[in-house]
Amino acid sequence: VLPLEFKAGTHRETYAVDGSETFTVEGTPDPGAPLTVVMTRKNGETLSMPVTCRLDTAEELSIYEAGGVLQRFAEDFLQATRASTAV
Repeated sequence: VLPLEFKAGTHRETYAVDGSETFTVEGTPDPGAPLTVVMTRKNGETLSMPVTCRLDTAEELSIYEAGGVLQRFAEDFLQATRASTAV
């Protein structure tokens, strides 16, 4: 899950989000990066919404890129296991 924040003064009601839409995120997730969410309504209408990436640290970005906390833990565990058996 990529945490995003609407720009100041906007919220889901501003864009009439009702939960039936699909969303695509454009841009590269980085701590505090400006991104664009493209919302597609059931009728095909699209709307671009500026948002801010709320991955706030390099560590949070690393966990996101790994696919989540459990995947990151597994990667770290496997890397440590390989390092200890290589000695």
